[in-house]
Amino acid sequence: MNKKLKSTFKSNEIYIFLIIIALGILVQIRSGQFFTGNNMVDLLSAMIVPGMFAVAEFLAIIAGGIDVSFPALASLSAYASTRILLDQNYGGNVVLAFVIAMAIGVLLGAVNGFLIGYLNLNAMIVTLGTSSVFQGFMQGALRAKQLSVIPAGMKEFGTNSFITATNKTNNLTSILPYTFIILLIVCAAMFLILRYTIFGRGIYAIGGNPVSAHTVGFNVKRTKFFMYIIIGMIAAAGGICRVCMMQQMHPTNMLGMEMNIIAGVVLGGVALTGGAGTLIGCILGTFLIILVQNSMILLGVPTTWSNVFVGIVIVVGVALSAYQSIRTEKAKSKMVKEAA
Repeated sequence: MNKKLKSTFKSNEIYIFLIIIALGILVQIRSGQFFTGNNMVDLLSAMIVPGMFAVAEFLAIIAGGIDVSFPALASLSAYASTRILLDQNYGGNVVLAFVIAMAIGVLLGAVNGFLIGYLNLNAMIVTLGTSSVFQGFMQGALRAKQLSVIPAGMKEFGTNSFITATNKTNNLTSILPYTFIILLIVCAAMFLILRYTIFGRGIYAIGGNPVSAHTVGFNVKRTKFFMYIIIGMIAAAGGICRVCMMQQMHPTNMLGMEMNIIAGVVLGGVALTGGAGTLIGCILGTFLIILVQNSMILLGVPTTWSNVFVGIVIVVGVALSAYQSIRTEKAKSKMVKEAA
């Protein structure tokens, strides 16, 4: 039991969880509105799209790479699919929107996967380049502009309530749309893939040491290729969820999200060098970023200070993560010396 307890407190996730609880208590003391049903629903709703993007980025970082193109990929996929359905006067449900967007996400993800996996180019440089290409194609070739009307099926999916909560103090009502189910499906699918499949183990192995992964039998190039296809699919689905929830398609409102998403993933204990980290940590780190951003109003802090507080949380969280990594390495070294 003692060993299990020590192991728990060596993990980064427990510290992020404790920070979330402490921040929640602080906001509750200051405003009395944190642990209300509608605020919990608002936080979960705000987590939907960043959570999906975080899962996509988590895959890239675990494999020893990074992806800064997912906001542009999501924007292009969501815009193109919404535009196609509007041009066809589509009146059906949201399923076709997801199918078209994710098909586009597969193609765009395959571009990243081919360049990074098969041509062995640097992931940061490639995704920086493809991000510009995706944005340029959307704004140039498609002449993207704000779509204030979206297909009825998408609108219905974004407004139908999965959970509704009303604050009895101020009578504010918040809804958790059905898009939250998409986040749950993505998280569950990725958890099962990473934990119980050879493909998932290959992603971790490649992040740890691609040469060793190849030596033990993992196809490094093919694994990276299909991994970036999956990233493309998740990002595209996130883009459609964003459009459904906002009830409009703005070509640029997802651009620039990559830094906070990457910060949240790393904050959750995922090693930037790859090969180490958990999906739970990724979600907790991202939720902490969302929590800080959405608690400014309840604390009475001007929203102009939001970036300052987010930055402080990121620095402190990454410092904790680094400290935990150092402790783990020292413990491993000590065990090796004792064994010798």
